[in-house]
Parts: sequence; C-alpha cells; structure tokens
Amino acid sequence: MSVFVHPSSIVSNEARIGDGAWIGPFCVIGADVEIGEGTRLEGYVRILEYVRVGNRCRIFENVVLGGEPQDLAFKGERSFARIGDDVTLRENVTVHRGSGEDSVTSIGNGTWMMAGSHAGHNAAVGANCVLANGVGLSGYSSVGDGSVLGGISGLHQFVRVGRFCMIGGLTKVVKDIPPFTLADGHPARIHGLNVIGLRRNGFSQEQRAAVKRVYREIFDPSTRVKDAVRRIEETSPGDLHILEILEFLRSTKRGITPWGSRGEKDD
Repeated sequence: MSVFVHPSSIVSNEARIGDGAWIGPFCVIGADVEIGEGTRLEGYVRILEYVRVGNRCRIFENVVLGGEPQDLAFKGERSFARIGDDVTLRENVTVHRGSGEDSVTSIGNGTWMMAGSHAGHNAAVGANCVLANGVGLSGYSSVGDGSVLGGISGLHQFVRVGRFCMIGGLTKVVKDIPPFTLADGHPARIHGLNVIGLRRNGFSQEQRAAVKRVYREIFDPSTRVKDAVRRIEETSPGDLHILEILEFLRSTKRGITPWGSRGEKDD
C-alpha cells in the first residue's frame, strides 16, 4: 500500500509513516513522529515531535498533537504523546506531551475525542472512551476504559474516573469517580449506577445488582467508608468487579465524589 501526502503538506524526513496513511492538505508533521498504517489526516493537522499515532486513526481539521505541556515545571525535556489504534480525533482536539523526562500522555484504542476536547500533560485515557465536545482533562488526570464524559465537563488535576462511568455535561469533577457510576453536577455528585453502560458492556443483571449493593453499603451515611470496605472484602472475596471498586477506593488521593440525589442542590 502507498502513502498519500498532499503537496501542500510538510512532512519531516525523520517521520515514520505507515502503509496506507493519507495526509491531507496543509498538514505539518515533525521529526520523531510515527503515524500508523491506514491513519487519515483530513487537513490542517499539526503533529509535533515525540508523538506516536496508531493504526486506522482518523484525525480531523486543526488537531494539534504533542504540544508542550502547560506546566511551569516543564523544562524542555523529552516526553511523549501516544495515540492508540482506531482513535477518532475531531476538529480542534489538542493532546499535550507529558511533563517530566520520558513521561507520556496517552489516548487508548478506540477512543473518540469530539470537537474541542483537550488532554493535558500526563493524562491517561483508556480504551473505547468518549469525550464529548469541549471536555477538558487537566494534568495527571485519568479516565478508565469505556467511560463517557459529557460536553464541557472537566477534570481537576490528578482526578481519576473509573471504568464504565458516565459523566454528565458541564460537570465539575474535583474528586475521584469510582467505577460503574453515573455522576453529574457542579461540583459532581454520584447519582447511581451507569446502568445503560453496564448493560452495553455485558454486565448481567446479577452483576449489576451486586455492584449496586456494594455502593449502597459504601455510601451508607451511618458507617465510615473504610469500615464498609473491610466488611465487603470479607463477604465478597472473589468478585472481580467488587474487588476493582475496593481497590479504586483504597488508592484514592483526591477523595471520592459523594453520593447525591437528582433533586438536591449543588453545594
């Protein structure tokens, strides 16, 4: 398969372009860039140095990959931005390199970043995520596999979103969102399970019910979270989904987003 490069585009001789790649008009591809097989750049795309783009990606107009991190600690060291396979980056998406020697900002396989969304330095986005228009991921934040972030929602630095979460549009996320949950608000509150997302990802009714029982116990106002975690470990030692929740809770550094209700007012 051949590589197509529009004559108006500038591609560094040091860039490595995979078979079947298509580079549209007015693109600029820097040195030490890899673009995988079958990836398509629609036009006006800029890919700076130290960027790796996987196979079969589609990158739309005015996307910029590998910009220097917006971090006062950054001193020009080598760092990377890595885009997985089958990723779609819509218009005006930006993904910055990591801050720190050989650090990485990563976008997982099959993820779709809609127009104007941004992944800051050292952010990590899992596989098959959806970031709607205008979503902002601050430095060192992370999003688990299969999670969906609604338009113009934002993550504070170091905040984590677990797997298969649904974050409502315009949501301000300042604490960790544990796996399998639905969150919304300013600031965010948890409003139950992401039932539709769990169904789509093969969770049985029994599995969903078990996860729901665990969260009901964890967020019981009459008990401390760490006490609830200890009890759940003793009663559900072999359930992988429950173990995932407990490990997420144990490893939090920003704290866990509190449980809310649809009717409550934001603090």
